[in-house]
Amino acid sequence: MLALVTVMLIFGFPETKWHRLDQNKLDEGGPPTAASYVEKFRIHNNGSSGDLNTDSNPEDLAHSSTESRDHYLGKGYPSKSQLFGFYQPNPHPFKSILLDVWIPWKLFAFPIVEFAAFVVSWSCSSFLTLNLTQSEVFAHSPYEFSPVAVGFTNFAVLVGAVIGLATAGPLSDWISMQLTIRNGGVREPEMRLPSMIPYVLIMMLGNFVVAFGYEHRWSWKIIIGYTCAGIQVAALPAITSTYAVDSYKPVSGSIFVAITVNKNVWGYGFSKFITP
Repeated sequence: MLALVTVMLIFGFPETKWHRLDQNKLDEGGPPTAASYVEKFRIHNNGSSGDLNTDSNPEDLAHSSTESRDHYLGKGYPSKSQLFGFYQPNPHPFKSILLDVWIPWKLFAFPIVEFAAFVVSWSCSSFLTLNLTQSEVFAHSPYEFSPVAVGFTNFAVLVGAVIGLATAGPLSDWISMQLTIRNGGVREPEMRLPSMIPYVLIMMLGNFVVAFGYEHRWSWKIIIGYTCAGIQVAALPAITSTYAVDSYKPVSGSIFVAITVNKNVWGYGFSKFITP
């Protein structure tokens, strides 16, 4: 799987760092202005310059073909620099490297990113607790599980993760849409946060079930806690990271770097605390 992903990244990943000149800038000799867009809108509706026709159907603007709007479509071809170069030319490579290193650390000063980072860290640490304790618990009396049987308990986590992945996105989108409608059509990133409530409750339920199950040596009931852990670890990080990205879209990549660093540092300390 890792080899397949590596090959796909090398040959199929788009050049997201490529800064293509705007076609309006090439045609008009300068950057497009608001006045130029208004003039184009007038010509489109009236056939010539004049007063803005507010009675025209705005949907007509979306009926133009993609080829007419994108002058580069169908005209490009792979170049040698794409296939055989180790990196794309950059006029300021050291500045780009420094920004990529500095921005994730700077984002820790933003409360929204910090909130998302710790929610992801705590959600993953809840699941990490099961990974660190399952062998110690299930290998002894009264369970006496073999290593293979201990591993099979993770299928409950897998089932929970599938449930979390299948429900978190649609639920978050539906709640955000309903709040957008109530807000007069204006969407805010915070509108996704209420969708965390059921998954936080599921996380708490799973933690209690596993804790009391370990303490009182429950039988099959512990698997319910494992399933709850899978549900929340798939849902909560997705919702909170989407909230952070919706808030700061230009630095979405750096946000995930900051979240990952925080999660890994927290997880490392958590693992040392659980298994000294």
